[in-house]
Amino acid sequence: METGLLTLFVRHTSCSLLVQENADPDVRRDLDAFFKRLVPPADDPSMDFLVHRLEGPDDMPAHIKAALTTVSLSIPVMRGKLALGTWQGIYLFEHRASPHRREVVLHLA
Repeated sequence: METGLLTLFVRHTSCSLLVQENADPDVRRDLDAFFKRLVPPADDPSMDFLVHRLEGPDDMPAHIKAALTTVSLSIPVMRGKLALGTWQGIYLFEHRASPHRREVVLHLA
């Protein structure tokens, strides 16, 4: 396809999709560190108000982080390529402490 729109949708509630700097790995580390400070685990005293704790101390904070970001992206396709900026990449931003199997649905139109 020469021209169109790629829509990406992650089918989960504790991770998100981002378009972000993709050249320097420090950006990913800094984003992780920022979100950990912004929304600490449920066993942190500042998070005593959380009720949902069935799946561990990282579960509800992961839902909050996903609510602050996004679960879908739309990327233009031009001349058969994604029209991302020079330094941009697409991230699946995992908000849980341990890896999880994730599904991303793609639609190209």
